[in-house]
Amino acid sequence: MTITVALPDHDMAGRLAGRLDARVDVVVWNAGDPPLDRPIDLLVLPYVVNYGLLEQLAGEVRYVQAQSLGYDGVADHLPAGITFCNAVGVHEAPTAELAVTLALASQRGWPELGRNQVAGLWERSAYPGLIGKRVLLVGVGGIGGEVEKRLDGFGVELTRVARTARDGIHAITELPRLLPDADIVILAVPLSDETRGLVDNAFLDLLPHGALVINVSRGPIVDTDALVDHVRSGAVRSALDVFDPEPLPAGHPLWSLPGSLVSPHLGGNVQSMRDRIDPLIVRQVDRLIAGETPDHIVIEGI
Repeated sequence: MTITVALPDHDMAGRLAGRLDARVDVVVWNAGDPPLDRPIDLLVLPYVVNYGLLEQLAGEVRYVQAQSLGYDGVADHLPAGITFCNAVGVHEAPTAELAVTLALASQRGWPELGRNQVAGLWERSAYPGLIGKRVLLVGVGGIGGEVEKRLDGFGVELTRVARTARDGIHAITELPRLLPDADIVILAVPLSDETRGLVDNAFLDLLPHGALVINVSRGPIVDTDALVDHVRSGAVRSALDVFDPEPLPAGHPLWSLPGSLVSPHLGGNVQSMRDRIDPLIVRQVDRLIAGETPDHIVIEGI
């Protein structure tokens, strides 16, 4: 059996040359390109993609493999009959690495120290640090689990929160009781109807003065206007990798407010990403060649 696999660029095609089964016909093709003369068994999307282009795939593609972990919004555009897989195991560790970076940077004063370096200002101040701080980790899935691993050894007091309670993990409904004791909140939950706008005025009002909110999940989980008001007043600080809206517009208050640290959605975007995405694609292709269903299906084609 021969299958057709469409890769998003010649760079990936070159990297995978010689690693794919000889029964694989590789083409470089993206949604929106002129139709091929045959159906595509597996379409690998670019890392950054306009999901609206998926609407053009009806009848042309069997499986779609994303290079991203999140897939909110895909179902609104994916034609019937196409199965969508996300990139489990590719971005969890780098995103967790960034979450801890944002925590360390904020807790050790790097926004201020960076500005001082540019100004040539030698100013020594005591910053909160991480040792002994109470960290509330909201989300204990792939990213949350990797965050927990990386926080081990920093001397924090970690409290874990998930959708439902289980051994050692609190339910998300317990947040009103947990927030007043949190020095740092790390958000690592998928975007859903339940989590959209989770961090609103009521959520932020419950935090201790000066608490730090870190978001490495999805921008709409945080009510941006509510967060801006609280950061502006000094009630909380923020360190965000994702935003609503995104990209963060020029002139937005979060660019310049004291207590705000901005990362332009860099979570899984590290140079080592290809070391994880390439083997994932090879495994998915091998499963198709063997007549098996690909792994990590999040939207089943009907």
